[in-house]
Formats: sequence, structure tokens, C-alpha cells
Amino acid sequence: MEAKEIEPTPTTATWNRETVPEVMKIVSTKVPQRDLISLLLVSPWLYRTLTSYPPLWMVLDFREMNKAGDRLIAATSLPRYQHVKQINLEFAQDIEDKHLENLTDLCFVSLQKLESLNLNGCQKISDKGIEAITSTCSKLKVFSIYWNVRVTDIGIKHVVENCKHIVDLNLSGCKNISDKALQIIAENHQDLESLNLTRCVKLTDGGLQHILSKCSSLQSLNLYALSSFTDKAYKKISSLPHLNFLDLCGAQNLSDEGLSCIARCKNIVSLNLSWCVRVTDVGVVAIAEGCTSLEFLSLFGIVGVTDRCLEILSRFCSNTVTTLDVNGCVGIKRRSHDELLQLFPRLRCFKVHS
Repeated sequence: MEAKEIEPTPTTATWNRETVPEVMKIVSTKVPQRDLISLLLVSPWLYRTLTSYPPLWMVLDFREMNKAGDRLIAATSLPRYQHVKQINLEFAQDIEDKHLENLTDLCFVSLQKLESLNLNGCQKISDKGIEAITSTCSKLKVFSIYWNVRVTDIGIKHVVENCKHIVDLNLSGCKNISDKALQIIAENHQDLESLNLTRCVKLTDGGLQHILSKCSSLQSLNLYALSSFTDKAYKKISSLPHLNFLDLCGAQNLSDEGLSCIARCKNIVSLNLSWCVRVTDVGVVAIAEGCTSLEFLSLFGIVGVTDRCLEILSRFCSNTVTTLDVNGCVGIKRRSHDELLQLFPRLRCFKVHS
């Protein structure tokens, strides 16, 4: 006896036509990009379903991939990536100026809505490549080019002049930028919210002061491993009312006087003072009294602080501090985990630096 083919009921047909595609769209938003690409190969029906849903194709992630330049051009040539908002090329291989120039020529439309570009560790990119890519990304808000020694003030000028909406700028490790770059940034991006200048060793007080006097919206400022600044600049940090993250690790010229001015930034939540060797109890007490929302504090390697500063810090921040590093602070005698927990009961992390 032949088996009869079961006709789909109206309910089943509706389920297949409407419910399943919607479920796939929702599930696919949680899937990594590489797996999402694999799903396109499952069936023509799934391919049509997924490619017709723009929110799935807002991000291009080539982090640590080989042949990233060619992959980027190929991807942005596809219709589904015409609304891409984020491109991540962090530590990607085989990405050069020529790829960014070709991208501008071949895929101009796909870059019109780009808001975030990560070129961290792409050391073959120079000012020339930055000029090309930023000339077509007028809506860029986040730009990161960590650890690039080829970029100079000229490249930063292209970013600033071509992308008027930058709020997050990471120049960490760009050792060839100078005060001139900071002046250009300050004059054009006064709404800047986050700035990372880690190891930008050519900078001086003058350049930093340009930023501090113009960019009053800054919420995050990273000055890690910059020993050339002095209190002349550090005191100006007090003019940042919205600052909540400040990294001053290695600020060898920061004194208690400069730190006391910084304490006027009432909204600081995270403060790294590791290896700020001139700081004493006086400066830390000022921070305790001024920054009462403090959650993260590193005093690592500061020999001039004692138990007294922790006692006063506990009076003002005992209910907020969750990370406190006092390793290497030989003047602090009561620094076992149990003793620190008596002062800061919410403490969960005791070591920031290894």
C-alpha cells in the first residue's frame, strides 16, 4: 500500500512561512559572524531569510584573520553589507593602505553609515590609508588605531577633518603623534567622550592642556605610561566634570598638589595611580574626600602612602570600592586580604598588576 503524502495544514503553512523565519532572525542575532555566514549555506530558503534582515549585517569582524584586506573588500561589495556600522580589523593580517584606498573606490556606498572602525595593531596602515578610509566615513564615531608607529599628526588631521562626530578616540601606542595632533583634536572635537593616549611619548603639557581646556565632555582619559607630564597639566584635569575613568599609571611627576586638584572630579569611579611615586597620604586623602563614588583604585608601587590613607578612604568609600591594589606599598602594614576586607567589605579584587 502506497503511503499518502500528508498535505500541510493552514496552521503548518503559516508556521513555516511566518514563524520560523522570525525565530531564525532572532536566534541569528546571537550567533557569531563566522557561524552566521555558515548558516547561509544551509539552504536557499534560509539564505533568503537571513540576507533580507539588515540588522544581521551591521558588523564586519576580521579580528586576527589572514588576508583581511581582500576579505574586507569582498564583503563590503555584497548588497547585504550596504548598511554596515562596525568594522573590526584588530590585529588582522594582510591589511594595507592599498586595501583601504580600493575600498573607498569600490565600496563607497557601504561605508556611508560606518560608525566604528578598529585598526588596532594594523601596522602597515599609514597616514595615506587613514586619509582614504576616513574620507568616506563622515558618520564615524569610534576610531581606534592602537600600536601604530607609522601614523603621524597628518593622519590624525585626516580623521578629525573628515569625521566630525568622533566621540571615542584610541591612539594608544602611536608614538609619532605630537602636541599638534592634540591641538587639532581639541579644536574640532569638543564633544569627545573617551581618549586614550597611552605611550604617546612625544606629548607634552602643552598638548594635553589643549585637550583639557576644550574637551570638557571627556568621561574617560587614559594617560598610561606617560612620564613627561607635570602638575601644570595634571591640575587642569579638574576641569572635566564628567570624568569617571582616569589612568595615570607611571605619572612620575604627579604630586599631592596635582592629585588634590584631580579630586575635584567628583564622578571618578576608576583611578589608576600605580607607580605615581611622588604621591603620599595627602593626595590619596584628597581623592577619598572628593571622589566618594570610587570603585577601582590602584596604588601599586607607591612607597609614600601609609595605613592612614586607607583608613580615611574607608570612611568615604567603604561601600563602593571593589578593586584595591596596594601591593608594593611598603608603608601600608595592614594589607592582608582580611585586613583590607574589614575596611572595604565589598572588595573583590586585590591585585591589578602582575
